[in-house]
Amino acid sequence: MTKPPEIVCFGEMLIDFVPDSAGVSLAESTGFLKAPGGAPANVACAITKLDGTSAFIGKSIINVQVGDDEFGRMLVDILKSNGVNREGVCFDTQARTALAFVTLKSNGEREFMFYRNPSADMLLKESELNLGLIKQAKIFHYGSISLISEPCRSAHMAAMKAAKDAGVLLSYDPNVRLPLWPSPEAAREGIRNIWHEADFIKVSDDEVNFLTQKDPEKEETVMSLWHDRLKLLVVTDGEKGCRYFTKSFKGKVSGFPVKTVDTTGAGDAFVGSLLVSIANEPSIFQDEEKLKNALKFANACGAISTTQKGAIPALPSTFDAQGLMAGSKAY
Repeated sequence: MTKPPEIVCFGEMLIDFVPDSAGVSLAESTGFLKAPGGAPANVACAITKLDGTSAFIGKSIINVQVGDDEFGRMLVDILKSNGVNREGVCFDTQARTALAFVTLKSNGEREFMFYRNPSADMLLKESELNLGLIKQAKIFHYGSISLISEPCRSAHMAAMKAAKDAGVLLSYDPNVRLPLWPSPEAAREGIRNIWHEADFIKVSDDEVNFLTQKDPEKEETVMSLWHDRLKLLVVTDGEKGCRYFTKSFKGKVSGFPVKTVDTTGAGDAFVGSLLVSIANEPSIFQDEEKLKNALKFANACGAISTTQKGAIPALPSTFDAQGLMAGSKAY
């Protein structure tokens, strides 16, 4: 019998169209690189690239609906080629696969324009959830995009409840994408609505600023996001590294300087790496040295992922990350 994946990821999978040159608008771009993406799918692939076991919504949690078109089938093939469990992935005949056009600034930062309303991932129903498999996982990871509209929101909430009731660790990366929400206020409310359920939260410094409307550099700002159920809160600070907060200790871990091309998926590479470490060593929440080592490795993974265009194509292997940490590989 095949062992159930230890980490299951719930949410969207889509196609990112990344411009062939940085520093130009979408209208000015002369061509685009087609790259598979979607934060939860990126995380699932990051996990398997690092020798962990994952499922993308499918067998472990629900049937995710991917548009029955060439893009949808391409995405399923991407999951297969990356060793992600996909047995529950199904095809919807009423909607298409979501698309995102990404504008790359000269420093590799990006802005998004989405085409989905509705896309197939938005149409997932609670009745399609396979609740038996989620209870066997160690970690259930999710974002906030699946909270934006029904029926996917109800499916998301039901999956979270099943995980929580089974004692599965809840991992949350809000992954704020304002163009998809009705308003910034709706985004803040929706993201914060499930905040207190999570055991682990990863949030970027920009997202701290958005959620709190305060200076993300100040510790009191970050701690306003803390809640008693949390085991770990991590703030990623781009190339500077990350900050970590637990019930017993807090600190910083430096990042790795690289030649940044595209930051799409960097946070997902970071999260996937950290979730593999947590799944392998649950005591990490009480052991600061183990946590710092895991965060250093995650920083290396996030850094390497920015050196190529696209999210999933740029995800590093364990060998890649170890090489950057040892200084034996330059990016």
